[in-house]
Amino acid sequence: MIDTNLGVVEARFADLIWQNEPIHSRNLAQLCARELNWKRPTTYNVLRKLCEKGIFRNQEGMVSSVVSRTEFYGLQGQQFVEEAFEGSLPAFVAAFTARKKLSETEIQELMEIIHHGEGQ
Repeated sequence: MIDTNLGVVEARFADLIWQNEPIHSRNLAQLCARELNWKRPTTYNVLRKLCEKGIFRNQEGMVSSVVSRTEFYGLQGQQFVEEAFEGSLPAFVAAFTARKKLSETEIQELMEIIHHGEGQ
């Protein structure tokens, strides 16, 4: 099972991997030095943690994702709805739209998603 709990820094690091994968761990360490001002051991420690969470793999120095960015954030959203709204997507949407009005475009996009999902 994939652990979807990421801190802000871990999420930024994960995004760097998703944007550059597959990437050699040495090149990832160089990228993190530039983008995050990290030392090499920090990169390897955080990478190890994210591999243990089941998000990425490091095989023979080549880093790639086990799940895509879209799949990961979908899982994270699903977990949030399960925990905060007892699994009720309508309850989540009701809470969300109570604070933010949806545009006509957003409503149409959601309707298309719903209708597409009905056929599966």
